[in-house]
Amino acid sequence: MTAELNHTIIPARDKWASARFLADILNLEAGPEWGHFVPVHTGNGVTLDFANSTGFRPQHYAFLVSDAEFDAALARIRARGVSHYANFRREQPGEINQLYDGRGVYFDDPDGHLLELITRPYGPTPEGLAAVVR
Repeated sequence: MTAELNHTIIPARDKWASARFLADILNLEAGPEWGHFVPVHTGNGVTLDFANSTGFRPQHYAFLVSDAEFDAALARIRARGVSHYANFRREQPGEINQLYDGRGVYFDDPDGHLLELITRPYGPTPEGLAAVVR
């Protein structure tokens, strides 16, 4: 049997604001509302279902994107003045990394979830953050 992720629920103080934020960065659509969720369809069969919540612990969500999608998303991040970082510790602000022969960037959504964009999947062994660029 194979298992594929179909959807996950992302808690948010304002489900519409958070869904629209991510959808705008990734050039996707938010909604229409489905039950008490605001879905963002990622295009690969996975739906991110934003739900109003309080008292949640911020999580980490990573997205594998093409080089062109990365460039466009990074331009939108910078145009909106969204703080972004080269690593998950939120170090090296305004920079990206070049791990695994690709590029990556971390940024916060309105609810403090740490979002990550990468252009290459992670390799079998961890790489350091030696390859950081602006």
